[in-house]
Amino acid sequence: MNKIYFKSISSILMLFCVISAFAQQTDSVKYIKAGRFIDTEKGRVLTNQIIVVDHDTIKAVGDNISIPAGAKMIDLSYATVLPGLIDCHTHLSQQPGDNYYDDIFRKSPVDYAVIAPNYAKRTLLAGFTTCRDVGAAAFIDIALRNAINHGDIPGPRMLCATLFIGSTGSHGDLNGFSPYLDWVGPKQMSGVANGVDELRKQVRYNIKYGAEVIKFGASAGVLSEEESVGAPQFTQEEMNAIVDEAHLWGLKACAHAHGTVAIKMAVKAGVASIEHGSFLDDEAIALMKQHGTYLVADIYNDDYILSDYAKHGTPEKIINKERLVGKTQRLSFQKAVKAGVKIAFGTDAGVYPHGWNGKQFKYMVKFGLNPMQAIQSATYNAADLLGWQGKVGSISKGKYADLIAVKTDPLTDITSLENIPFVMKGGEVYKDELHQ
Repeated sequence: MNKIYFKSISSILMLFCVISAFAQQTDSVKYIKAGRFIDTEKGRVLTNQIIVVDHDTIKAVGDNISIPAGAKMIDLSYATVLPGLIDCHTHLSQQPGDNYYDDIFRKSPVDYAVIAPNYAKRTLLAGFTTCRDVGAAAFIDIALRNAINHGDIPGPRMLCATLFIGSTGSHGDLNGFSPYLDWVGPKQMSGVANGVDELRKQVRYNIKYGAEVIKFGASAGVLSEEESVGAPQFTQEEMNAIVDEAHLWGLKACAHAHGTVAIKMAVKAGVASIEHGSFLDDEAIALMKQHGTYLVADIYNDDYILSDYAKHGTPEKIINKERLVGKTQRLSFQKAVKAGVKIAFGTDAGVYPHGWNGKQFKYMVKFGLNPMQAIQSATYNAADLLGWQGKVGSISKGKYADLIAVKTDPLTDITSLENIPFVMKGGEVYKDELHQ
């Protein structure tokens, strides 16, 4: 009698476990109806697709998938569904405040760290489910990335460069002020280094504390106090050392480069991408094509800088540098597109308010890309640049379930990507204004 009793109990418990496991499995599965589906890998539009999501991963995509009775279903049959967008040039730990000098002298890294989660959330809700964050103080980006990955705060997937590597007196240094004003703390925390040995050590230091890509200042810049915009700020030997050290550790490198000579030097050194690329000539374009170097050109923010920065005390010489660079950068972008240089989407978010990333699409179309190419620059191409082709960039089996949806067709109205009403990251819906 007791044996029969215990066998019955055991059978019931086993059945309960099987049912529970099945229930958990089915609870994790979602079926998404996509009325229009942008295939960013092949550059085409499909209709009436079913996307099967299990936990954080896409398990299947097709037009002949049956949805089981009672299954969780998200109806986007009246919308256009795209992969989550990727911004390859962000600074999630910063954004201009009310006063230029307050930002430099009164705010500490702690101030920026406190507000960074807000910027990360804005970016995610704007439809950008992944970003390459290319410069932050005091490893704020690493802490932010880790908090997002742990599920503590909402935000995009982050590939982090952390400390920007620059030479003494360069765009990456504190310059234009009194000699009595300088970096406080360990020298390597500034990212400032000179000479082959110091630079290799700086690359290793960045990697030690979590860098997944290395960024350095090949040329002077706009939003800093040095006089030049495009002058090279490392020697060829120094650039070679930075990129080689990154490659030894299995990482890619990217170069902040406005000036023509600096662009060519960085491309020859082997960078994966040129950031900004304002003064491209035919030789630079040919070199980029030869080496397969991506151009990441922030061609929206000129409008914001010229309309807003002077109101907050930005020095006139910086505004004048932007006046010189902005128009030329857009013409260089146009030339690069026409020549067939690889383009990845990057906006320098943090120079303008976070969450406005999508405003750049219309400028990319205005200056040479067609709408599909502009979308691919922020999805498939961007994933290729990051080295994350197996994770993001298209709605494909095995990739993360990072999806966005819009009511209109972005191929006929690219500005629809400025306001994304539906955002899913890793199978979780973070924003849904389509079903209200």
